[in-house]
Amino acid sequence: MTTKRWKQRPPGSTWGDWGEDDELGRINLLTREKVLQGVREVEHGIAFSLSLPLDYPGGTAMNQRRYPPILRPTEDLQHNQDVFYNIRASEHFSPDLIDVWSDDVVTLWLQYSTQWDALAHQGAEFDADADGVAEAVYYNGYRAGTDLVGPQDDAKGDGSGSLGFARHLGLEHMAQHGVQGRGVLIDIAHHLGTGYQAVNHQQLREIMDADNVTVEPGDIVLLHTGFATQILAWNKNPDPVAIHRTAAYLDAHDPAILQWITDSQLAGLVADNYAVEGVGVGNETGPHSLLPIHHLCLFKLGIPLGELWYLDKLATWLRQHNRSRFLLTAPPLNLPGTQGSPLTPIATV
Repeated sequence: MTTKRWKQRPPGSTWGDWGEDDELGRINLLTREKVLQGVREVEHGIAFSLSLPLDYPGGTAMNQRRYPPILRPTEDLQHNQDVFYNIRASEHFSPDLIDVWSDDVVTLWLQYSTQWDALAHQGAEFDADADGVAEAVYYNGYRAGTDLVGPQDDAKGDGSGSLGFARHLGLEHMAQHGVQGRGVLIDIAHHLGTGYQAVNHQQLREIMDADNVTVEPGDIVLLHTGFATQILAWNKNPDPVAIHRTAAYLDAHDPAILQWITDSQLAGLVADNYAVEGVGVGNETGPHSLLPIHHLCLFKLGIPLGELWYLDKLATWLRQHNRSRFLLTAPPLNLPGTQGSPLTPIATV
């Protein structure tokens, strides 16, 4: 198989399966029928918001590169106001006007809280040209420096200078396609508690069997570990040590977990924890990925990852009603060029 961007694809990948220019990956499996399957799960008309407040977890203990949102009034230069907030129209425009206006602006770190990871978020060094030299590439062979541009030498993390931009694989493609279908929840916290632990495939399968959970192609799988519930309990002041050692995560070093993700044909993989998998928990040597599930999902299979979703109330309701499936509506922001996006997912039962 040959495309414009690559001569060989990673073993076990889906590169080219939906066309040489595909930027959706397994979101392609969210077909009309999958939407209808999700709709058929709605029996009570109850909606659950699956988002943390976007100013949680609080501080930078979880990731020193990511900060809480900065919310402030907009400036009103045209009418010589320092800020446009609680502005009385009668004082500034006409004494006959009764309007009072406010407007605001936000500086938002896109992966600070409840989020989707884009396929542009993680690539790999891989010999896509079959010439013995590894290139920095992303899903479907999109190239670092060409398709994902930057950073230039003067780029700064505070937003000054020249910036990087994802010409391809940004989350706008998911947003424009629409992310709606059948969600399936696996309640790890109920069976294993909320202690810090790796969950292997055998444990995951036992949980699924106990709760009669079945994952079919095109489903979006949500993992409830209890992590986001603890984030809320910390009230924007998380314990800087415990935040890295709380709740379960998928054991990315269990080959059977990786094979299950591949074989299940799930369209999206979501957790209420920091990264779905553990961060920095392996002891491999030689060339390898720090985050094997990210590598498999984002780079090889084109599966978006959801992180820091709030699943506690949904999990409780589903257990009380002996269910695991629901209609999930979860589009990212339609903001071109992004590697991640906050969202407010909605589960309807």
